[in-house]
Amino acid sequence: MKKWTVLPCILLLACLSTMAAAQTSSPVPAGTALMAKLETTLATFSNKAGDPFQARLTQAVMLDGKTAIPAGTMVEGRVTRVAEPRRIAGKPTIGILLEAMILPTGERFFLDATLVDTNAGRDTDVNQEGEFKGSGHDSRDQIEAGGGTAGGMLIGGLIGGPPGILIGGVVGAGSTGAHWLSKHRSATLMAGTELTFELNRPLAMTPAVASAEQ
Repeated sequence: MKKWTVLPCILLLACLSTMAAAQTSSPVPAGTALMAKLETTLATFSNKAGDPFQARLTQAVMLDGKTAIPAGTMVEGRVTRVAEPRRIAGKPTIGILLEAMILPTGERFFLDATLVDTNAGRDTDVNQEGEFKGSGHDSRDQIEAGGGTAGGMLIGGLIGGPPGILIGGVVGAGSTGAHWLSKHRSATLMAGTELTFELNRPLAMTPAVASAEQ
């Protein structure tokens, strides 16, 4: 066989080998957990829908006993929703969605994953839509309410004695309640917060290509 015919044969065999590998590679199943640490602080008072964020995987994703996605992989996403209601109207909300990952090798791939949990602390939650729900109230509310009542009682006592203390306390509590209800509650996901995402669809991983299956 002439030398000039050898090269096309080698290239053909290489292509066939790559195609076979792609066809036999098992995708990372939908529902697989991605454990990550947030690298961008997100807050209802400073972010809006469409803002980007980054996080980094803290644990490798294993598939068939092998590393499919290594620890240290960067993941990127966007804010899908921000809500900062008045305190009586509900909890502050930050919705986020993962859309891409960058392997330590620099390769960039698409993915589709939703937030399911955080370690953000007590009185916070993640709903079925992948939205982080902040606390509805905290110790500052009790301080404000107590301060308003105590202040009213002090002024009432100075003006009208014991009856004034009672009336002043009621008035102070009422004005503080109105002030409290008028204020907005914010939520923050600090950089360093541990996040758990789940793949919404299988993620095909091959030596050369990784893409979310349609």
